[in-house]
Amino acid sequence: MQVALIGATGFVGAAVLNELLERGHQVVALVRDPAKLAARAGLRVVQADVMDAQAVQKAGQGSDAVLSAYNAGWSNPNIYDDFMRGSRAIVQGVKAAGVQRYLVVGGAGSLFVAPGVQLVDTPEFPAFIKPGASAARDMFTELQQESSLSWTLLSPAVGFHAGSAAQAQGRTGSYRTGSDTPLMQTDGQPGDISVADLAVALVDAAEQNLHVRQRFTVAY
Repeated sequence: MQVALIGATGFVGAAVLNELLERGHQVVALVRDPAKLAARAGLRVVQADVMDAQAVQKAGQGSDAVLSAYNAGWSNPNIYDDFMRGSRAIVQGVKAAGVQRYLVVGGAGSLFVAPGVQLVDTPEFPAFIKPGASAARDMFTELQQESSLSWTLLSPAVGFHAGSAAQAQGRTGSYRTGSDTPLMQTDGQPGDISVADLAVALVDAAEQNLHVRQRFTVAY
């Protein structure tokens, strides 16, 4: 496949880039600073601002799928507005490029922990990540209204983060899947997964055309 990848220099996006290239796909990486990506076989780097739908359209044309690991930056004081603006521009650009398949990494905050209750709305949810998590939830709500795209949204495990214990496992190629509720460990603790295996799950979904117009979640 030829895949346009957004967010290739980030924590999740870098793992997705590596997984795509290791599987022999041709990747067009849309980045603000091309100097952040070293030359690799199968990789073409395009300087583009995801806030610019026309730039996304131009870079995405001719791709079989667009994969997005876009994040507006957890330390960004305007993360909610920037995330929503960027996400909307990406969707607009993907549609304008004529690409049907769009896979996006969302957040765990939109998973349901009780009927009608999403994780991001619980009292225990960390306040410092709530604006970004709320944006990811609202992006998913908007994505569900998109009828012209064959979209898929991947919500990471609730325990997933850059410093989580599962990161030490690296790439195993194994994972469990769920849909709208969190996957838990056998001891009742929130599920976790390495970023490498999160990337495996996303690329599997792209290659096998899984979870079309659905959200799925993964954990060990």
